[in-house]
Amino acid sequence: MTHPRESHLRKLPKVDRVLEHPRLTELGLRHELTRRVVVDAIAAERARVLAALAQDREPDPPVAELEALSERVRAQLERWLSVHPRPVLNGTGVLLHTNLGRAPLSEPARAAVVGAAGTCDLELDLSTGKRGSRLALLRPLLAALFEAEDALVVNNGAAALLLACTALGRGGVVLSRGQHVEIGDSFRVAEMAAAGGAPLTAVGSTNRSHMRDYEAALDGLANVEAALLWVHQSNFTQAGFVGEVPLAKLAALARGRDVALIADLGSGSLGLGIPTGEPTVAAYLEQGATLVTFSGDKLLGGPQAGILAGSAAAIHRCRRHPLARALRCGKLALAALHATVIAHAQASAPGLPLHNMIAVGVDQLRARGLRLCEALGWPSSCVRDSRATIGGGSLPGQELASVALVAPAKAHAAAMILRAGEPPLIGRAHDNELWIDLRTLDSIDDDTLLACLRRLGSTVT
Repeated sequence: MTHPRESHLRKLPKVDRVLEHPRLTELGLRHELTRRVVVDAIAAERARVLAALAQDREPDPPVAELEALSERVRAQLERWLSVHPRPVLNGTGVLLHTNLGRAPLSEPARAAVVGAAGTCDLELDLSTGKRGSRLALLRPLLAALFEAEDALVVNNGAAALLLACTALGRGGVVLSRGQHVEIGDSFRVAEMAAAGGAPLTAVGSTNRSHMRDYEAALDGLANVEAALLWVHQSNFTQAGFVGEVPLAKLAALARGRDVALIADLGSGSLGLGIPTGEPTVAAYLEQGATLVTFSGDKLLGGPQAGILAGSAAAIHRCRRHPLARALRCGKLALAALHATVIAHAQASAPGLPLHNMIAVGVDQLRARGLRLCEALGWPSSCVRDSRATIGGGSLPGQELASVALVAPAKAHAAAMILRAGEPPLIGRAHDNELWIDLRTLDSIDDDTLLACLRRLGSTVT
């Protein structure tokens, strides 16, 4: 008599039979690729069946046989072969949403990416025909805009911090415990700073650090090349019985001890078109920082990149460090960054997508919301006052008055429908309602937005 376990497992098709199924062969893919997915799919189904039998119950759903497994494998392959990331519409009210790619690029930046995607003069000096620098024009422009002696670009903000600490503080980096910031995906600034081998010395307490803490730490690092690290509290605030040594006083200590002061700002603000409260790169340099590190895709409004701005000597040491080669920025990001920085060279606010989202007025948003509701046949009560945030580890706690459309449907069902569309529209759930904030949809035309929202027609309650 056949054991129930064996009778179930016999229903699983052999690998070769699935590989030969027309639904897979017609894709014309490499055998090794398809076989990997087939083997994994059969193994996963076998594990599911055995788990059910181990609990003395029938597999539910029943064992997937040839047709079902072939469709499952095809669906997986088609997902893999769909280019990612794909465009989505941001209706969350978070202007720099990390999960949605942070700053949207301007049209000139997008055009620059397309232009650089083919053969380009990345490291060729067209005037001489000789090898040139990929930062030949961007480097002096960045330095001038940020009021620094020199500048360097690497592939992201964490890389900029890692390079600065490794090149300037190889004997030890001193950081206040009150600035041990954790960012997304559980990464910690202190660990990133030390990842290149520079020992990290934590000073002070979580809520208070004093000059004597830094002085004592430097006394212990007297015979090595050390650096002080200042980390901007970019994604949280502290209140109550708290205290930090001001950056300017820390700079005086650094000068007196002949050590570098690295300031990790993160957001990279130039000031224009940005809500007040976020320090600028130039302000940190004016207060005495040797080097300031920050990201390109936050308040600068450009692509993912890490920028170091500061003294010529410090930048030179970073540029000549072996990590600089490993962390250098690619041609597509450099092209987008250059186009973004050119926008910042204008005397007025740069008019980048980020700045446009910040600048749009609440009355304008409300009028748009009412117009969209009328076109959708939704009641005007679906237009609600909302609160938007900058996000991306910038201006924590600050909000912008905004306006949202509240879908007349249950949040979970509405969110699933909008995410499954083309393009996907991402909102935010609040009190079992789906809010679609219009501030972060400023650049999306009404027709596109209406086409997305009309998918909810069958779910309206």
